[in-house]
Amino acid sequence: MLPQISSLDDFRAQLGAAPAADASATQGAEARNGQLTKPPGALGRLEDLAIWYAGWRGSDRPAITAPQVIVFAGNHGVTAQGVSAFPAEVTAQMVLNFEHGGAAINQLAEFAGARMDVHALDLDRPTQDFTKAPAMSEAELLSALQAGWEAVDPTADLLVVGEMGIGNTTAAAALSCALFGGAAAGWTGRGTGVDDAGLANKSRVVAEGVALHGPQIKDGLDALACLGGREIAAMAGAIAAARMLRIPVILDGYICCSAAACLLKTHEGALDHAVAGHKGAEAAHVMLLDKLGKEPLLTLGLRLGEGSGAALAIQILKGAIACHSGMATFAEAGVTDG
Repeated sequence: MLPQISSLDDFRAQLGAAPAADASATQGAEARNGQLTKPPGALGRLEDLAIWYAGWRGSDRPAITAPQVIVFAGNHGVTAQGVSAFPAEVTAQMVLNFEHGGAAINQLAEFAGARMDVHALDLDRPTQDFTKAPAMSEAELLSALQAGWEAVDPTADLLVVGEMGIGNTTAAAALSCALFGGAAAGWTGRGTGVDDAGLANKSRVVAEGVALHGPQIKDGLDALACLGGREIAAMAGAIAAARMLRIPVILDGYICCSAAACLLKTHEGALDHAVAGHKGAEAAHVMLLDKLGKEPLLTLGLRLGEGSGAALAIQILKGAIACHSGMATFAEAGVTDG
């Protein structure tokens, strides 16, 4: 079972004390990979994925049987600045759609054989407009982190986290800009489809937020409090909980990766148990993946969020594990190993 989080400093400490992959399982998986009936390296990146997964699951011949997809939803006060093409009430409407099984993520989770959970976080109480005040108080941030922390099923063997929140590409851009520097415009994209004037307005909002809060931001948790959202913080909490449980994570798009970046900027190595599911259509997602040191598994031009790209990438990881654990060795197959 996971320990409780008592404070933000406690969360920081737990990130720092999180377990590493099982070295003996990794070595065993590497040895098995070298004995399978194929030329060395013939399965390319699938081989690396299988060995990575084996190390985190503590088995040199693992299986994926219980993936979990969690979608977190939150509302953003910064939408008052006109940063989205959709009104804030769409967040609650989409939560109902998730709960009734009508969204893309429902179909992709079912296709992957994954349990799907939806957590709406105080939708009637948006975060503060971060151009005027910190998005969340310390207590609000801690509550959102705890929501994600407690949402992870300890019996899961793979985790995908997704989000819904009108305005959250603006928050993701602000987080990325604050954590990694550069011009606000470079981190800001069209999100739900804003026009050129809307894009310029979003860039202004991001720049104002980062300028206002930048001096107070010392790590990723500071950035989350100043510029994030409840659903983004909950994703960070869930990704961190998965690390404590040695559950591998597939990261989704720009918003999910901004949550992951907050963990990385709080403790180096916090994302060793995570791979990037896909490269999204937001240009800044490519930049952020580079900062995270993650190579995406898929490039399909997706920009939906919800965890959709990562849920689809579950199939890639399942394929890697199926080959690694199911293939015969040269000795078992009676095939001469050249």
